[in-house]
Amino acid sequence: MTKAAARGFTLLEVLVALAILAVGLAASIRAGGGATRESDELRLRLLAAWTAENCMADLRARQRWPELGRRDGYVEQAGTRLHWQEEVSNSPNALFRRVEIRVESAAGAGAEPSPAAPLGHLLAYLPAV
Repeated sequence: MTKAAARGFTLLEVLVALAILAVGLAASIRAGGGATRESDELRLRLLAAWTAENCMADLRARQRWPELGRRDGYVEQAGTRLHWQEEVSNSPNALFRRVEIRVESAAGAGAEPSPAAPLGHLLAYLPAV
């Protein structure tokens, strides 16, 4: 066997290849972590939308003119505690009331709503019954 045929990779070549592989793997792990965070945010926003729609459905199911003012409360959706706020006001048309529902994350029992942007927001006009 000749000297050129028996030659393999040098230690430096192996280390460079491992460094390139490590950088690629780190980037893919980072991308996977970002997708997980986005998935959690999307889940929270979906639960907030369901909560707002449930509040609106409750108002419609009562089949009476909603009272002016603000109400709020806490609800648990899929193991996540959420805080909802409902504001009923007059609309330009006297036969309708404007209903705005905002849903935010709640940290725990008795927690104040977070000052951050709401996870969910729903605006509707309900007719006089």
